[in-house]
Amino acid sequence: MKLICLVLLFLGLGCSQKNKVSLNKKILFVVTSHSKLGDTKKKTGAYISEITHPYLVFKNAEYDIDFISPRGGSVPLDGMKNIDEATKELLKDTEFMNLLKNTKKPSAIRTADYDAVYFAGGHGTMFDFPDNEKLQSITAEVYEAGGLVSGVCHGPASLVNVKLSDGSYLISGKKVSAFTDEEEEAVKLTKVVPFSLESKIKSRGAYFEKADKFKEKVVNDQRLITGQNPASARAVAKEVLQTLEKRSM
Repeated sequence: MKLICLVLLFLGLGCSQKNKVSLNKKILFVVTSHSKLGDTKKKTGAYISEITHPYLVFKNAEYDIDFISPRGGSVPLDGMKNIDEATKELLKDTEFMNLLKNTKKPSAIRTADYDAVYFAGGHGTMFDFPDNEKLQSITAEVYEAGGLVSGVCHGPASLVNVKLSDGSYLISGKKVSAFTDEEEEAVKLTKVVPFSLESKIKSRGAYFEKADKFKEKVVNDQRLITGQNPASARAVAKEVLQTLEKRSM
């Protein structure tokens, strides 16, 4: 694109770069504050690999990352058994752990600072993401300002009630992926979660796309990037990164 523009300018023809965007190189990570798995006595929270894998992708690309959660403060974590080596090393990192222990409240951030918002999953999100009006507002503001909205697994629960300024649902008419009904049944939590995420997404007019259970699946549609499950977290971050870089060229 830059070479083409230089040639056009040399010829006196001008160069339109209306699709070019200036990046802040900042990503807003949103994680759950909810630690109780419905009426069971089991604990839940934010799924650790859905935080660590995207975090490493963005940090390696020299992006700054801020963390927020509905209540702020320390994040309850899930998926801590059988974690991979990269996650183990990151859990030893003081800077990273301080971010997880001191998340900001949604009211403390300025949406104009961020190129994208990323919603990490974990079953906790099903309880405190969907009806949080401040998170809905942040999502709509980032999207309508030309930024990217992304999420993985149960993270897209944050999107089911987000409306744009024209009153339409953000996900209406768009391709979306998230944790499927089959996957929820496989982990035996269908009757524990407050609603079926797949069914709710479909009810908002989105086109739900999925792979086989627990296989990687990422969908990129109109600046909305979503992934199906933990296996998709790294790929979601890479897709966000590639999309941002293409838009800045």
